[in-house]
Amino acid sequence: MPRRIPFLGPGDELPPSSEALEFPNGLLAAGGELTPGRLLAAYRRGIFPWYEEPQPVLWWTPDPRSVLFPGELHISRSLRKVLRRDGFALAVDTAFARVMAACAGPRRDTDATWIGREMLAAYIDLHRRGYAHSIEVLDAAGELVGGLYGVAIGAVFFGESMFSHRADASKVALVGLVDILRRGGFGLIDCQVGNPHLESLGARDIDRLDFEALLAQNTVIQTDPGAWSLPGTCGALL
Repeated sequence: MPRRIPFLGPGDELPPSSEALEFPNGLLAAGGELTPGRLLAAYRRGIFPWYEEPQPVLWWTPDPRSVLFPGELHISRSLRKVLRRDGFALAVDTAFARVMAACAGPRRDTDATWIGREMLAAYIDLHRRGYAHSIEVLDAAGELVGGLYGVAIGAVFFGESMFSHRADASKVALVGLVDILRRGGFGLIDCQVGNPHLESLGARDIDRLDFEALLAQNTVIQTDPGAWSLPGTCGALL
């Protein structure tokens, strides 16, 4: 008989990651609320929410885990050309809700989205509290054409989603993010589940236990809050 996951009531703690299912990979629990306290506690343990409203919240901790160490970012020759052309402007934390909304937009392969109104409200709350950040990429007309967002705890950035309405705009956002993290003293980017796109940029899979050990070490490190800024245009990132 397939093993069932627990359904959380208000205030119930998330179970240990060792109880996560192998299929679907990393599904740990359902239910509970998206309060700031629960979200931050979950991220510190490597657990994140991923679900489609109006279904209950689903909590995940996949094994292996995709990570990107800031010093291992791979900038391809073609991406260097994009940066050198200096055709994109950059900003930080100026349009968090718009970046999330763009990430929630329809994708090529599906009309579904896992970023519903509950998720949007919860992460905007984290943004207001200084935990969630966005990188914005704008074209010459000032239009938002790419970006990413995620949660920063200690020296770990938990990447949530990115979008691109122009070729390479999301890659430029990631280069900007890594520039911030290097200057700020961050040690790790959580990419959650790997894919060829992330791997081409330097992400790699590690065991969940190793990932949790890195979280224990890095989430307690103080970083420089003044690092959350970028030059006006992407050419300065080279």
